[in-house]
Amino acid sequence: MKQSKYSKKRLATCISAILATGLTHQLSAAEVEQLTNADKNSEIEIIEVTGIMSSLTRSMALKRSASGVMDVISAEDMGKFPDTNLAESLQRITGVSVSRSNGEGSQITVRGFGPDFNLITLNGRQMPGTGNSRSYSLENLSSDGVSSLEVHKTARAENPSGGLGATVNIVTMKPFSSPGEKFVISGKGIHDTSNVEGDDLTPEFSGMYSNTYEDDTFGFSIAFSHQERDFQQQWAGIQGWQYQSNAQLPSLDADKVVDNRDANAAAGAFFPRNMGYGITDVQRERTNANVTFQYAPIESVILTLDYTMGQSITGNNGISWGQWHDYGGNIKAYELDENGTVLFADLAGNDGSYTANRDTTETNEKSIGFNIEWAATDDISVSFDYHNSENKADNGKDSGMDGTGSLVFGSDQLVSKHYDFRTGDIPQGTIFWKNGTTTLSPGEMDSHFSQFIHSPGKSEIEQLQIDGAWENPNDSSLISVKVGLARTEQSIGGSSAWSGLIGGFLFNPNYSAAFPDGMFEYNTTDSFLDQFSNGDNAMGAGYYYSFDFDEAVARSEAFLNSDLLGDDYFSTDPYRDGSVITQGSVDEDTTSIYASSFWEFEIADFPVQVNVGFRYEETDVTSNVLQPIPTEVWWKGGSEWHTQYQSGDNTILSLEGKHDVFLPMLDAKVDLTEDLVARASWGKTITRAPLGNLAGGRSLGASTRPNSRIGSEGNTNLLPYEATNFDLSLEYYYAEGSYAAVGYFRKDVENFISSQTVTTSIDDMREIYQGARWNQAVADLGGSPTNDEIFAQMQLNGATLNEQGYLTPAGDDPLMQWDITRPFNTPDNKVVDGFELAIQHFFGDTGFGFGANATFVDGDVEFDVDDITKVDSVSELEPQTPLTGLSDSANFQLFYEKEALSVKVTYAWRDEYLIGVGQAQGSSDNPPQFAKEFGQVDMSINYDIDDNFTVFFEGLNLNNETEQGFGRYEEQFLFARQYGSRYTLGMRYSFK
Repeated sequence: MKQSKYSKKRLATCISAILATGLTHQLSAAEVEQLTNADKNSEIEIIEVTGIMSSLTRSMALKRSASGVMDVISAEDMGKFPDTNLAESLQRITGVSVSRSNGEGSQITVRGFGPDFNLITLNGRQMPGTGNSRSYSLENLSSDGVSSLEVHKTARAENPSGGLGATVNIVTMKPFSSPGEKFVISGKGIHDTSNVEGDDLTPEFSGMYSNTYEDDTFGFSIAFSHQERDFQQQWAGIQGWQYQSNAQLPSLDADKVVDNRDANAAAGAFFPRNMGYGITDVQRERTNANVTFQYAPIESVILTLDYTMGQSITGNNGISWGQWHDYGGNIKAYELDENGTVLFADLAGNDGSYTANRDTTETNEKSIGFNIEWAATDDISVSFDYHNSENKADNGKDSGMDGTGSLVFGSDQLVSKHYDFRTGDIPQGTIFWKNGTTTLSPGEMDSHFSQFIHSPGKSEIEQLQIDGAWENPNDSSLISVKVGLARTEQSIGGSSAWSGLIGGFLFNPNYSAAFPDGMFEYNTTDSFLDQFSNGDNAMGAGYYYSFDFDEAVARSEAFLNSDLLGDDYFSTDPYRDGSVITQGSVDEDTTSIYASSFWEFEIADFPVQVNVGFRYEETDVTSNVLQPIPTEVWWKGGSEWHTQYQSGDNTILSLEGKHDVFLPMLDAKVDLTEDLVARASWGKTITRAPLGNLAGGRSLGASTRPNSRIGSEGNTNLLPYEATNFDLSLEYYYAEGSYAAVGYFRKDVENFISSQTVTTSIDDMREIYQGARWNQAVADLGGSPTNDEIFAQMQLNGATLNEQGYLTPAGDDPLMQWDITRPFNTPDNKVVDGFELAIQHFFGDTGFGFGANATFVDGDVEFDVDDITKVDSVSELEPQTPLTGLSDSANFQLFYEKEALSVKVTYAWRDEYLIGVGQAQGSSDNPPQFAKEFGQVDMSINYDIDDNFTVFFEGLNLNNETEQGFGRYEEQFLFARQYGSRYTLGMRYSFK
């Protein structure tokens, strides 16, 4: 057999064939640029076909020609991506599902591996995560100016490491990729059906321009977009579930307890930490831009300078209400289901509260890069690439304060509280006040506390890459060889300042006189969370009070000052005297080399392509943590326990770690027939440990309560997750634009990171709870006294309050026991495997077509919710290594495209999955968070008035799907969120 040679002539022929099928300029920016400048005297006539079918056909062709398993989404036209949100587009790809933020796609899960396991690159460059994290939030990046999305599911030696699940490459528009002048402008109006306080119609506009000059030796392109969106989120939530062992449950009369636990239930019961409801009005603005200059000073050299930026500002104004629960002696009656989860509880003590929240968060992304491509000879090419990219998130952009603010009002003048989840989709919280009703009057509202937090974060990458390629000029099975060297310096860090709980505590003394009745507005919950059922109960207790945030701030500043409250004075400054300030960063410096080779030959007359290579990396890790030094925990009664810290400067703790990885890969593709393609891939991929696990130092809970005294510390020597991957697939391309594919994948993952919790004392910190004074007060009171009653009795017995109104530990109190959680690499190997099915079919020339795909995943990486039933106490629990995001998923799209009209309806479904381990106010058993299954219907309609002018309509979440989550069991409700549908009407004008 005569072997084919991978030359520029062969490349030009390949491009011509692809262009003939309507595949405009999506093959590869670098390859097309080489072609454009290689032969100026030989012109290829490009017949550009656009639209849904062209986009799908182009993506199919790229999938077929790729080495390894890769899926692509291509723009339907210049400036027209299939979805306005890149995450929403990616979920159309087999094996990709999305998690949502503010009702739109944000982060992706691929083959069951969540956002932290997937790497985002921009034109092949590794991008920093959003703020103080590794994961990238795609809702902050507009789809305008993006020409394609490439999802690499198998290992590639030339790709930066980090994509254990997948590497997603965002390809932006470049002038040399499509020579000549062209531009497009579009404008649309957005209507969110959930909107109440904002504008019912908000704008979005974008524009793109690209042109080449001087015989296509100089090119310039620019893309710009701006979107504004106003909407409302309605929610209900519980911050966490607490496990109470049988010994901790109160002794109650038999008629006060309904215990339905079966023989397999845990030796205890689960109670919710609180029950809350809320309404948040959101205003969001997003601006994106991309500018690219390209210059070919000589035929063999292309210089590219590009800049990409993104800015989003999200403002939240929220009102929430609910009740705080405590346990032990505060439980008056309860009902448990078969697994020990409380369905009904009658509780005494604590309070009911109404909270105003405000924050404005700004994210800023920018990436500047410079690239030189040099065809040194006909057979050797060299590429030099440098970029500096950063992503910052800052929640301190509100004009009236430097962080997120919460002002809490309410009362503790109650008889009891009911938690009831025996009917409906959402638990009901009802308070029985001492005024004889279930409604608190405005005159009884008092300041509870306020808090202000500033927590900016930043992720930055500086990267230099040098790549070389050799194309074998000889008649040989070896077609080409690629080598490369890179240096990547990544820094991820952030800080936090917390004002503490300030402005008065526990309604004693009472400051209600400073806040007039007219400040609080009574509202009913008649239309609140109306997509959920709540049986015969009124949702959210039937009413809530709202109040103006600015008025509450002004009155608090005027009255709750230092003259009245001393160190607990009200201030919106998170950095006030006495605030808790933390800071941490992780620097990762990685040196990497790679080599790969491409081969073509025949086996038994079957054409075979093989790509084999490796990547080697060494990484140095440095952690710097500014940590406060804890001294004591003070008690102010009820559930108000506050950690105190040593005054003066905090301590910077620096720790170092190091690791290296060797990542081989092998791809093989066999053309069984002209239409049937078989693939097999093997390789290793990694994902580095999350920042929070790597950052050294110890952090203790600042507002901590008995049975929930928790802390954490990091480990800079954590090894990356490492997966050995195997893929096998069969693809049948049976007609133009139509194909069917089935694939099997397996990932053997080692170095799974888990956490182990150790109960320990810290220095000489003493515990008031169950000390001699506490136990004496309980004995004096008898029965099951509330925490407030114990607090008062301890004072009657001689315990004195300090100047701030706290009880402080005594020398004979027992040492405080803390549950400290530390990450470590487990010795276990975990396996995830699954099947992917996909079909795309055009019904001839009718204009109709459909696409469908489904992914079924399984593995020994699920969270064992019943582990707590197998031990006698929480301390005996073994650490678990579950995989977040693992779930089956499916996507379906039906479309029609004929002449001037195109219509597309899509449905995306994702099954139940694990969000994470640990809950905000959960107990020390590290309870899980699960998301319920989710399915969303979207639609788009486009009509071409002429060759240049198009009008369009889009509808998102037409089925008004909601988001729900739960803990160990579905009865352990965690959250319900409702956003509503969103509609867009717009027009687009393009010129080519």
